[in-house]
Amino acid sequence: MRALLGVYDKTGIEDFARGLVALGWEIVSTGGTFAALEKAGIPVRKVEDITGFPEMLDGRVKTLHPVVHGGILARRDLPAHMAALAAHNIGGIDLVCCNLYPFVATVTKPGGVSFEEGIENIDIGGPTMLRAAAKNHNDVIVVVSPGDYGPILNHLKDDGGVSKEARLHLAYKAFAHTAAYDSAVSEWLHGQAHPGETPETQTLPMKLAQELRYGENPHQSAAFYTDQSLREHGRGGIATAVQHHGKEMSYNNYLDADAAWNCVNDFTGPSCVIVKHTNPCGVATRGDLLEAYRLAVRADATSAYGGIVAFNRVVDEALARELREFRSPNDGETRMFYEIVVAPGYTPEGLTVLKGKSKDLRILEAQPHAPGGKSYRQVGGGWLVQDADDRTPEEIEFKVVTERQPTPQELEDLKFAWRCVKHVKSNAITVAREGRLLGMGSGQPNRVKSVEIAMEKAGDEVAGAVLASDAFFPFAWGDSIEKACQAGIKVIVHPGGSLRDQDGIDCCNQYGVTMVLTGTRHFRH
Repeated sequence: MRALLGVYDKTGIEDFARGLVALGWEIVSTGGTFAALEKAGIPVRKVEDITGFPEMLDGRVKTLHPVVHGGILARRDLPAHMAALAAHNIGGIDLVCCNLYPFVATVTKPGGVSFEEGIENIDIGGPTMLRAAAKNHNDVIVVVSPGDYGPILNHLKDDGGVSKEARLHLAYKAFAHTAAYDSAVSEWLHGQAHPGETPETQTLPMKLAQELRYGENPHQSAAFYTDQSLREHGRGGIATAVQHHGKEMSYNNYLDADAAWNCVNDFTGPSCVIVKHTNPCGVATRGDLLEAYRLAVRADATSAYGGIVAFNRVVDEALARELREFRSPNDGETRMFYEIVVAPGYTPEGLTVLKGKSKDLRILEAQPHAPGGKSYRQVGGGWLVQDADDRTPEEIEFKVVTERQPTPQELEDLKFAWRCVKHVKSNAITVAREGRLLGMGSGQPNRVKSVEIAMEKAGDEVAGAVLASDAFFPFAWGDSIEKACQAGIKVIVHPGGSLRDQDGIDCCNQYGVTMVLTGTRHFRH
């Protein structure tokens, strides 16, 4: 039996080769792998010894030869194939172990790489051998992962061979490996050839991170995958979070944690966001993170119970104790319960205290998701792709269109409300004041109802507050704008663009309310 070993990642390769030799296998190898095995004292032959042809073109051509691929692709059950091997004095290759040049690691190096370096790290011989061996997996064992070395040796030693089922699984892994590799190469080449343009075809490589107990509902099976594309490399986000404590994450947990984490990182000052069913129900910014947490809970303590709490600063011992012991403002007795706490870090003392709140509390440590990515959403038979909504108030011109001008505090409040409304499901309305969310209305089929819900949640604090809308108001008199003015709202901020914008301006002028237009919409369906 003959094995061809040619790996870039040499983890475990010496032990694997020794195990094969002990079982009577002949080892053939190339380049650096040959050198490593020879240095380790393992009997090994060079590929050129069996091909009769030396490596050439700076190593670009090593295994691309009929002796190699004939030995891999020949079906042992077809006499014609075996006769062809004999006629050309070609020996069979019964195992191919290969992993590829580090293309992704090369093109994602800090500072970037030259086009020439990227091109030279595109592996040709390796994927070709893997595909050939995987195609002929009934006769050839194909190995791409060092994690499979031990099990394969055990099969060969204890079972006398590798089963058909195991060979099929290894073939799947080989094709998945080359498919992900090729997707990275094509993504990089498109970026080089057409920077910023939409590719005609896209392949999205994903890696299983966790099998989930179920999806949105118990009758739906589910899993969580991380995006392995170049565009997501090193960009942070919930997908790369470290879980320090608690039950395993669920499908809905991931969605809610992502919503909370993305929202809290839109705020520059120390902030807390509490999310329920992907909508922020509590948001506050303060110099003291502990106080921000208290105010965020008070925005809607009923909804906050059982929600997800996110911070954009490190959680220390004092804040952890507050999270552990804080009682609901509704009755002053019920200890607040949360599914998840997520933050960029925890002090050792803070983490210890927080772990004591509940054995089930999921404690996540994550890095902000860098701007500039893509948003993917599935529809029946296809995908919608768009740029992520990364626009912040700093990138928007707030245009005052009424007689009354906002005070400096109101200007800060409207920016705060605008950050919040971006993360609320449409039709989205937020009411805010002095760096805290007072109420929100979300997901209503009509904007009037969202306004009513937001102001109802704000209660007595609605007077003097700011109201933000993710899209323009189609009507003013007797509708959303006038209702807000009558309730005591002092500033209304929305994108504008309605044919009846002037009605809204006139209404605000009559009630002495400020209206500000952003020219930017934040629909979130």
